[in-house]
Amino acid sequence: MFFASRRIPHSGLRHALSRALVSIGFVAGFYASSAIADELSDVSQLLRAGQHAQALTKADAFLSKNPRDAQMRFLKGVILTEQNKSAEAITIFTKLTEDYPTLPEPYNNLAVLYASSGQYDKARTALDMAIRTNPTYATAYENLGDVHAKLASQAYDKALQLDNNNTAAKSKLTMVRTLVGNTTGGTNPKVAVVAAAPTPAPAPMRAEPVKPEPAPKPVVKETPKVEAKPEVKPDHKAEQLAEQKAAQLAAQKAAQKAEADAKREAKAKANAAAEAEREQVMSAVNAWAKAWSARDVKAYLNAYASDFVLPPGQSRKDWADERRARIEDKGRISVKIETPQVTVSGNTATVKFRQIYDSDRTKANSRKTLVMTRQGNKWHIKQERSGS
Repeated sequence: MFFASRRIPHSGLRHALSRALVSIGFVAGFYASSAIADELSDVSQLLRAGQHAQALTKADAFLSKNPRDAQMRFLKGVILTEQNKSAEAITIFTKLTEDYPTLPEPYNNLAVLYASSGQYDKARTALDMAIRTNPTYATAYENLGDVHAKLASQAYDKALQLDNNNTAAKSKLTMVRTLVGNTTGGTNPKVAVVAAAPTPAPAPMRAEPVKPEPAPKPVVKETPKVEAKPEVKPDHKAEQLAEQKAAQLAAQKAAQKAEADAKREAKAKANAAAEAEREQVMSAVNAWAKAWSARDVKAYLNAYASDFVLPPGQSRKDWADERRARIEDKGRISVKIETPQVTVSGNTATVKFRQIYDSDRTKANSRKTLVMTRQGNKWHIKQERSGS
């Protein structure tokens, strides 16, 4: 049993993966009767002629009698893909991978359909399965490289969104685009590869059991003719696979590094923003201590929030009058802030420090805690506690 398809030229990876186009080339299986082969040929010809509805009707009629025929099911998936019925095509190819897990082509076609809808993780998984079933499936390796390149491109784009001056990300993005073409939709011709070189399926994967009119032995004899490619020397093929694997690995590593760089950059920016918030809070606390030391009652009282937690039983006016009296009856005041510790959570901040107070009447060295609140663009004292 064989599946074959062609490559479709397009502009850039986005267009390459935008439609899961496959060819209608189809070779009847060695275990299929001549009647079945004729049915397959008829459907293929209708599909080549662009008569998709007629081809689908004939395929459904055939499958109603031969529901497990893998080749006709594969061909139906191709028809649905041509009709832009991606969801139905995905169902067909998915069921084929379940019933015939050793066929690589359905996995590959699934990958192209997933990629066309931007589901690159699913596409990568499907291509990994295609390669697992056929480790020499060069088409799947190439498609996998394109998918990794797309993921790498997205990661670099994200890095540049976070930091437009990231020259390393720009150069890496250029490198990936040079390697496999412009993955964001350029004009360099690329190909979307699906179900490439014909691959024979084992006997249990035939559609319906039929009397083997042609003896099974010819299958063994002709199988090497299908798989062999005399025009490609074995060592040259191995070299091509090695290059493809190297390109895939490079794209994967580049994507991982870009993601790690983006995370580090985001963390650094978050830490810088948090430090800036703490500095704003301490600036307000230092201004409060400076006003107190200067005996500037107005600036001192303005440091407190409108919803400052007052001592029990006191009004805002009584509290302000008491503070004013305490400041104005001193000839000299010095307030110093030592070893401050600042924590910020949204619009609330807590500042713990040691307060060194010295006046012409009193000296004190004590622990103090200020709970700050942001009102507008400024921080104000909402609560103060001594001895904690």
